[in-house]
Amino acid sequence: MMPRPLHDDDYAKLVLLLRDVRKEAGVTQVDLARRLGIDQSLVSKVERQERRLDVAELRRVCIALGIPLSEFVARFEAAVATHITEKPDAIDEDHE
Repeated sequence: MMPRPLHDDDYAKLVLLLRDVRKEAGVTQVDLARRLGIDQSLVSKVERQERRLDVAELRRVCIALGIPLSEFVARFEAAVATHITEKPDAIDEDHE
């Protein structure tokens, strides 16, 4: 199995969805970081595709955002299946 780069299309869709779910929940990067007990810069790095999440981390993020992992994965599968080409903004700094 070949390593996957940080910037492949599927991962870009995952990050876009993750950011959308966070915003739908009315949660800022700072709020999410507090819920997870991490620094806001780590949330930002994930959303800017500078750091990948593993499935256990993704599960914790989903719990913090109030969405079941299974629902998030279903939404992700739908996004991949429809070949959405929109990529996340380079920087989403909603620290307030």
